Amino acid sequence: MIKIVFFAALREQLDCAELTVPAADIATINQLKQVLVGLNPLWQTYFENKALLSAVNHDMVDGEHSIKSGDEVAFFPPVTGG
Repeated sequence: MIKIVFFAALREQLDCAELTVPAADIATINQLKQVLVGLNPLWQTYFENKALLSAVNHDMVDGEHSIKSGDEVAFFPPVTGG
């Protein structure tokens, strides 16, 4: 299983704080995004956003990063400062 957590405004937009998905057939962050859109097509806009940030086990990664069962994947919107 892969644990997925959503942070900041993304959590409210998706109306979901976290979930788990089976790791079978998911090898990268980009594939995970496709699986999440398959679970809820209304999420497509959020996961197609190129500025969406992702982390695996607390390390920032890009969409081609490999993931495996037992990983924790976090998604969050870009951080802005003032």
